[in-house]
Amino acid sequence: MNLLFHIGRFISWHGMIFKFPENWRMYYKETVRQMYEIGIGSLMIILVVSLFIGAVTAVQFTYQLQGTMIPSYYIGYIVRDMAIIELAVTFSSIILAGKVGSNIASEIGGMRQKEHIDAMEIMGVNTASYLVMPKIVAGLFVIPVLVSIAAVVSIGGGYFASTYSGAFSHEEFVQGLRSFFQPWNVCMMYIKAFTFAYILTSIAAYQGYFVKGGSIELGQASTRAVVYGIIVILMADYLLAVLLTS
Repeated sequence: MNLLFHIGRFISWHGMIFKFPENWRMYYKETVRQMYEIGIGSLMIILVVSLFIGAVTAVQFTYQLQGTMIPSYYIGYIVRDMAIIELAVTFSSIILAGKVGSNIASEIGGMRQKEHIDAMEIMGVNTASYLVMPKIVAGLFVIPVLVSIAAVVSIGGGYFASTYSGAFSHEEFVQGLRSFFQPWNVCMMYIKAFTFAYILTSIAAYQGYFVKGGSIELGQASTRAVVYGIIVILMADYLLAVLLTS
C-alpha cells in the first residue's frame, strides 16, 4: 500500500510540475544553471569511466575470441555496438543517478527542511514547477549529450586498448567499426538516454520535494533517490531492449 501511495502521488505530482511558467526569464536562468551543473559537473567522471569501459570491453572480447575462427576485425564491431546500444547509455545513467540524483534530492530536500519551499508557496510560486521542471528539462537536454560523448570515448578506449597493445592493427579495428552498422542502434541509444534522463531527475526531485524530518531523513531521501533511480533505470533498460529490438 505504501508503494501504491507513492506511485499515485508521483503521477499526480506531475500535474503540478508541467504548468505554464509564471516568469519565463526565471525558468530560463534556472534551466541554464542546471544544464551547466549536470553537464560540466559530470563531464570528467563520464570521460574517465567511458574510456576504461571501452578499453576493458576490447580486452575482454579479445581474450574470449582467442583460438576461435571469428575474424579479428569483429572486435571493432563488438566495441562499437556494445558502447552505442548498452554500455555508454546505461553506465552513464547509473553514474548520473548517483551524482546528479543525490544532488537534486539534497538541494530540494534542504529547501523543504529550511521552509524555503513553504515561503515560496505563500508568495504564490508554484514550487513544484519552478524547482523541478528546469531540472528535468536540463537533464533531457544535457544527458543525451553526455551519453553521446561517452559512446565516442568508449570506442576510442577500445581502439587504444586494441591497437597500442599490439593485439590488432589500426586497419582491422577500423574495418570492424565500419562493418554491419545499423543506424537504428543510434536511435535506440538516444531513446534510452531521454528515458533514463527523465527517470533519474524526476525520481530524485520527488524524493527531495516530499522529504520530512531532519538531516537523517534528508540523507535517507538522497540514498533512496540513488537506489530507486538505478533500479528503475535498469528495469526500463530491459523493457526498452525488449520493445526496441523485437
